[in-house]
Amino acid sequence: MVEKSIIDDLIISKRDTFRSLVVMMCGVAGSGKTTFAQQLEEEGFIRLSIDEEIWATNGRYGIDYPTDKYEEYKEAAENKLCKLLVKLIQDKQHVVVDFSFWQRSRRTKYKRLIEENGGEWKLIYLKVHPNDLRKRLKIRSQRLDANAAFPITEEVLTSFLKGFEVPTDEGEIVIEY
Repeated sequence: MVEKSIIDDLIISKRDTFRSLVVMMCGVAGSGKTTFAQQLEEEGFIRLSIDEEIWATNGRYGIDYPTDKYEEYKEAAENKLCKLLVKLIQDKQHVVVDFSFWQRSRRTKYKRLIEENGGEWKLIYLKVHPNDLRKRLKIRSQRLDANAAFPITEEVLTSFLKGFEVPTDEGEIVIEY
């Protein structure tokens, strides 16, 4: 379970604001973003997940749709959830965005979107040692659900780690998890 004080701080922030609070999850696959986001969901946040949207709309990776369609479906899911995010912010709902936010430019884009629509954001970066990621992903590979939609091989993980832009001086809250 994620450090309770961080969850408590976010719940207090949610109660103390008259605006929508949007928690942006940030981390490499296997870092615990979904687990953290689900804990916030239990506290009343609305959770938006690209993985779950793809699963609900298109089914299972490599089973219900060809693997070469994944990027197309991911883009469609993100566009749909982005529109929903704007509506939720305007309705003053509190949201946790369960995406990886691996690029600084994407984080900046979402922060701007949130602020332009009257919300405030918190960026939560889950920092996990690569060896711990490997252990978690090995366990995750045994599941077949929306949040473990496709296998993360060593090659894929290496690619994710090389491409991940660690948030620095972006107002991030870092949790070593």
